[in-house]
Amino acid sequence: MATLTHQESVTAEYLEVTPGTRKKFMLIIVAGVILLAIGIIMSMMGIGAAHHEGAAAAHGAAHGAAEHHGSAPWLKRLIVSLWHSNVFFTGVAAIGTVFVAIQYVAYAGWSVLIKRIAEALSAWLVPGLVIMVVVFGISYFTHDIFHWTLPGIMEEGNANYDEIIAGKSGFLNLPFYIARMIIFLGLWAFFTKRLRDLSLAEDLNGGTEYFHKSINVSALFLVIFAVSSPIAAWDWVMSIDTHWFSTMFGWYIFASWWVSGLAAITLCTILLKQAGYLHWVKEGHLHDLGKFMFGFSIFWTYVWFSQFMLIWYANLPEESVYFNQRLGGFDGQYTWMFFGNLLINFVFPFLVLMTRDAKRQMIMMKIVSIAILVGHWSDFYLAIMPGTMKAENGFIIEIGVALIFLGAFLTLMTNRLAQASLVPVHHPFLDESVHHTT
Repeated sequence: MATLTHQESVTAEYLEVTPGTRKKFMLIIVAGVILLAIGIIMSMMGIGAAHHEGAAAAHGAAHGAAEHHGSAPWLKRLIVSLWHSNVFFTGVAAIGTVFVAIQYVAYAGWSVLIKRIAEALSAWLVPGLVIMVVVFGISYFTHDIFHWTLPGIMEEGNANYDEIIAGKSGFLNLPFYIARMIIFLGLWAFFTKRLRDLSLAEDLNGGTEYFHKSINVSALFLVIFAVSSPIAAWDWVMSIDTHWFSTMFGWYIFASWWVSGLAAITLCTILLKQAGYLHWVKEGHLHDLGKFMFGFSIFWTYVWFSQFMLIWYANLPEESVYFNQRLGGFDGQYTWMFFGNLLINFVFPFLVLMTRDAKRQMIMMKIVSIAILVGHWSDFYLAIMPGTMKAENGFIIEIGVALIFLGAFLTLMTNRLAQASLVPVHHPFLDESVHHTT
């Protein structure tokens, strides 16, 4: 009769977050605060703003007097940057739970040794919800992010009235919008905690009962996420350009979140292994993660190209305006990033990860993972900034905010990693993961 013997060969392994590591995270946050302060001072002094004036004037008339509502440029950039980075990091956090759920419903065994890393990614979901509600609340009164929040924009006869936006009032209104935000993120956080609790109970008690419960919870979560994530993409990103819409946009944002989450899991796995942990993780595990990043970088590009090609081919003004702004608009301020996104998010990972050997080398996987995370953060920048900041964009404030988020994200993630064994010692497929080869 077959017996489980992995308990004899694989023991619990706990992460120790050293004071030096915590200091590094704090230094990242401090560096972000310093950059943020420098960026705000420069913006208040008008440094770097002169070359924007012509572009801003050229596009201002198209949006009418309503565009003049809002905060001071530095404050607007800060609010938009908080929204931008929080949407990105919250999406990456959610992907941690999505990854775990997919492994359960697929009865996957190879990924058991990296399961706790994916679980830890989701530690940002609750803070992400709080920040999102607060930032949206501020922007609702300053009108810095969403054009549809302008007073009277949906009231016929008002000076700010916009017929197209008024037609979307059933969907874009404050109570329904806030309700969707809280319900979606609340559900994601609930299922994250449920799967985490089952995982920890399995560590404590053993058996297969928790595994089968996790499969049922995962299946329900994936259905809910499949419905809620594209709507979240419409709400949090697409509604910034309120007149414009794309039926592929939900898939586009998911693809960006998903490949970023895969890169985050891969990078954390490599860093932990280089720090002396996860010695059971072998080249085969990295190879599979590399195949995921390779394949889904292509998938992101497929969705990107399908959306772009159809809009370019149809050449309808109400559709092409989105790409006109990013590809030559505002005196070409976003053009270099438009093409840069393709290079860093597709060409680079495609060429580097094409060979089998590259996907089995930690240094190559580490470089590609960092490139993908930076590239997709800039992808969200390109999706959000032209519709909010127009020609008054910048990078110092934005990078400063991103570093603050990164430091906080890493702090919460490592705290959760340290709360349980890095190896789920009673998972029924642990032996398969330990002996996994590709």
